[in-house]
Amino acid sequence: MADADDVRHVALALPHVAEIDSEGFDFRVADKGFVWSYPERRPGQPRVIRTDIAVLHVGDEAEKQALLLGEPDIFFTTSAYDGLPLVMLRLAEVDVDRLRELVTDAWRMRAPEALARDLDADSPIPNLG
Repeated sequence: MADADDVRHVALALPHVAEIDSEGFDFRVADKGFVWSYPERRPGQPRVIRTDIAVLHVGDEAEKQALLLGEPDIFFTTSAYDGLPLVMLRLAEVDVDRLRELVTDAWRMRAPEALARDLDADSPIPNLG
């Protein structure tokens, strides 16, 4: 079971990552967000930052739909994210290894090619669990 601390450790282990000051977690590469806490919005209520849910950048709509349809207990979306390459991840439903894979993939989607070269495919992100 992963949590917000695991997201932080995994994201900060990637090259050129900046953590943005927020109520939860918010990580960027080259000023582009790739994983952050889910800002839940309910009509008539203030926004709630959910650190038990991560928003992840994915490659495209096809990848988004594959995740949503293939693993609906882990991934979900809301109408606010319609048309955007973003999915929500229930952190409690994944282990740290899967989280590492998902966050690294999100980083690769957002990092410029020149920065992505800094992530050596032969040098995995450190094991946290």
